[in-house]
Amino acid sequence: MATTTFSCRMDTEVKRDSEALYKELGMNLTTAINVFLKESLRVGGFPFDVRLDRPNKETAAAMLEAERIAHDPSVKKYSDVDKALAELKDEVSDCVEKKKKKRL
Repeated sequence: MATTTFSCRMDTEVKRDSEALYKELGMNLTTAINVFLKESLRVGGFPFDVRLDRPNKETAAAMLEAERIAHDPSVKKYSDVDKALAELKDEVSDCVEKKKKKRL
């Protein structure tokens, strides 16, 4: 089989990391690229799913709500997780006590 040379530009770090990965797998980058191209021909396209990662409606709504909350000046902000969790625990305890009193 005749061969040809193929040249492409890529990020230096991507090339270095890819070479290291495929070396661990017992091949060089040229062999890995050839495997990719042959598999592409075999399946008639990319040998893996190529798609835009889009969140579902529920996740998108949650992201919008989080963005709104983050920019709402009336929402209390915390810079310490422990303080935020302690306050949340206190609020839950208060709610539980109110429910107990309501039952009596």
